Amino acid sequence: MNQIINMIIRQVMNQLIRRGVNAGFDKAGQMGQRRQQQNLPPDALDDYGNPVQPQLTPEERRQQRHARQQARQQRQQMKALRKMNRF
Repeated sequence: MNQIINMIIRQVMNQLIRRGVNAGFDKAGQMGQRRQQQNLPPDALDDYGNPVQPQLTPEERRQQRHARQQARQQRQQMKALRKMNRF
């Protein structure tokens, strides 16, 4: 009886491990495709093929900071709203 249980557990564990490995490889493949889809001009890549961040003007930095702050505030408001709607 113990051998049967061990055999079943081993089969289930092997399936879970296989699924995890497949999911990991799929995710790694998607990351490579995403990097290729960026469509950056050749001068926007460094010597190793990594994207280089362009220099932003102070106004663009302010706009990005403002957009991040608004997004953060909206997330906080949604969390608070969900908490209030639980009861």
